Amino acid sequence: MAVVLAAGVLLVGVSYAVEPFRNFQLATVAAYLCATAGLTVLTGLNGQLSLGHGALMATGAYTVALCQNAFADRGMTGGWLLPISLTAAIVSTVAVGAVVGVAAARLRGPYLAGVTLAVAVVVPALAVTFDGVFNGEQGLSVPVEPPPLALGPYFPYERWQLWLTGAATLLVLLLLANLIRSRYGRTFRAVRDDEVAARLAGIHVARTQVLAFVVSAATAGLGGALLAVLAQSVSPGAFSLTLSLFLLMAVVIGGLGRLAGAVWGAVLLVALPDLTHSVTELLTLSPAVAQRLEGNLPLAIFGLTLIVVMIAAPGGIQGLLSGLGRRLRARRS
Repeated sequence: MAVVLAAGVLLVGVSYAVEPFRNFQLATVAAYLCATAGLTVLTGLNGQLSLGHGALMATGAYTVALCQNAFADRGMTGGWLLPISLTAAIVSTVAVGAVVGVAAARLRGPYLAGVTLAVAVVVPALAVTFDGVFNGEQGLSVPVEPPPLALGPYFPYERWQLWLTGAATLLVLLLLANLIRSRYGRTFRAVRDDEVAARLAGIHVARTQVLAFVVSAATAGLGGALLAVLAQSVSPGAFSLTLSLFLLMAVVIGGLGRLAGAVWGAVLLVALPDLTHSVTELLTLSPAVAQRLEGNLPLAIFGLTLIVVMIAAPGGIQGLLSGLGRRLRARRS
């Protein structure tokens, strides 16, 4: 709790110190962090490989879009509407995650990866198929009310976005940190390390795996909903299979099994497109080639970074930093 409060105070201070675009980027990092933190719990602590978290984020994003549009059509206003929409996004994603989790608890290895991969492909396709509800490839707008009048008539909207997403993400991190250190976190790790030993110890393996998947799905749904609120729109192209691959590579590069590693992964997810855009601007290329390069270069950079990290620091960025910290303390002692 003390760490979360300190992080909240720091976030408020940073929001006043940086320009609006940086506030928006930090808000995007916070939204991605919800998804990477949940995926860290699922894959790093429970040992289940998921290639479909982009689809779970899409479920939350479309739910919040449908709720906000329904409220707007009825002329309903108020600061309490967005929390209701975010809660609905979490509930819908938990339902989807429970169904996928029950199937995933019966599968192992490549079969589990195949099921989650199918989810990553099917869910965005449903948005295109049922275009009467989800508006096809164009997607849906997400109407969001301006900041509360109590903050002043000229309060920057990007700062309000950072406060909103930052508060939700810090709450998620607080809950996950306590979950990891609780009895449930210990059962997650026991099932990951040895399922036979976990069964002999009286742990219901399938139930534990479903619970881990549901928790991870809930945080992914919230992350997708926050991204939709930030962009004020949602479309199938924003939650493609590439996003699911990026999420998995981000948590591995950041440090699998550590919430701090999920933070590094979320930062990479936002910093990588900026890096790609800067690289393409430095090169003299035709518009068609530059567009193609900007679309494929992030995945190539992520893959190369993953290879380098796995060779130089198998524990990820956070594992490398933790190792350096232990060496420094050992030298001082």
